[in-house]
Amino acid sequence: MASSTSSNPLPSGTSVFTTVPDLFFIPEFIFGGLVWTLVASTKVLFANPQGWVMFVSVFCFIFTTLWFLIFISGANKSSIWPTLDVVYHSLAAFFYLSAAVVQAYVTISLKSVTSTFFKEYQLDIAAVVMCYVVTLLYALHAIFSTMRWKNSS
Repeated sequence: MASSTSSNPLPSGTSVFTTVPDLFFIPEFIFGGLVWTLVASTKVLFANPQGWVMFVSVFCFIFTTLWFLIFISGANKSSIWPTLDVVYHSLAAFFYLSAAVVQAYVTISLKSVTSTFFKEYQLDIAAVVMCYVVTLLYALHAIFSTMRWKNSS
């Protein structure tokens, strides 16, 4: 007799808080929000590409919130969701890596004017560190989501 168990490996409801890849949602929120706040609190001293950093941090913050709500509500029961989970977190890791490199470039460029804008320089350094932390979190989430996806097929 055939079993009636679900083949969907993705958690839903409160079980999201107990699975390894999905535990990264909360730190992604916190550190992603910190990147957004730190970059928003600095002054744009010259033409620089921090707009990309803001786009990535706001986009990923909003999209991760929606993604988390989909998982909590249990709307992730279709067989396409494990693939979408891998794609989204891989894309977010790539975006954040590019944003971290851009933020590091801006911070290095500010080094020559540190005496005048020391507070902005410190905020930019913190933003660089947080960008790399969020990149690591999204990359780990993507790796564990890939492992879950491979095990489910």
